[in-house]
Amino acid sequence: MEPGYAPPLDYDYAIERITSFIREKVSEAGVKGLVLGLSGGVDSSVTAYLAVRALGPEKVTALIMPDSRTTPKEDVDDALEVARRLGVRHYLVPIDSVYDSFTASIPIFDREARVANGNLRARIRMAILYYFANRLGLMVCGTSDKSEILLGYYTKYGDGGVDILPMGDVYKTQVRVLGRILGVPSRIVTKPSSPRLWPGQMAESELGMSYEEIDAILYHYVDLRLPVDEVVARTRLDRAKVVAIVRRVHSNEHKRLPPPVPKLTSNTVGLDWRMPWSVEGP
Repeated sequence: MEPGYAPPLDYDYAIERITSFIREKVSEAGVKGLVLGLSGGVDSSVTAYLAVRALGPEKVTALIMPDSRTTPKEDVDDALEVARRLGVRHYLVPIDSVYDSFTASIPIFDREARVANGNLRARIRMAILYYFANRLGLMVCGTSDKSEILLGYYTKYGDGGVDILPMGDVYKTQVRVLGRILGVPSRIVTKPSSPRLWPGQMAESELGMSYEEIDAILYHYVDLRLPVDEVVARTRLDRAKVVAIVRRVHSNEHKRLPPPVPKLTSNTVGLDWRMPWSVEGP
């Protein structure tokens, strides 16, 4: 896969649609604005730029929530620079002490349980975001992109616990293009992606391939709805890589759905009983 590959996208339309979506959802919810986690990475930075374009800086609040054991100083510095450039209200909320309190209270805590401990960090950040949202009358704005959502490369009820996902139909490689268009600092646009849930975690190393390869597979399989063999032929990638990504998409469907409910009546919530997002009752 050639360097710099990104699936096709009308970026002018994407900017217009995402900003109008943000305005619509804030208005429908009757809230004062948005709160989002700002990590210093490309996804959260682009989301912040679009949120400010949609609402103005006075209606956007950014939380920078580092853990000194897993968050590099340059990520904090980059997040602070984005917040200052955009002129948004922002708070530095280190989570070290919260994490330590949690782990000290858990009888089965294991320092070597890397995934469980990393997910705890993500869920702590979610809880802090929702405290700010409740306290200030805001909506929690997620920053995950389409690649992460399809791969399940996020924490269930952690960074996946949000009210809206403005970047949810934009692949990672497309987010980087949007970042360049919007004027996000180049070092953030090109920074290798990482959830920073444990020391040294890097997304592409963990996933076993580049985002250019991942997005090519996802675009052909999901957007073009091609069978695996045709995806292999079109992308010219190793079949094992294509199969690994496709399997990951299917195995993580549970993250994209509400919890299952056993059907007992003719109006089961989430199956038969559904309402538009913004409709009020009588």
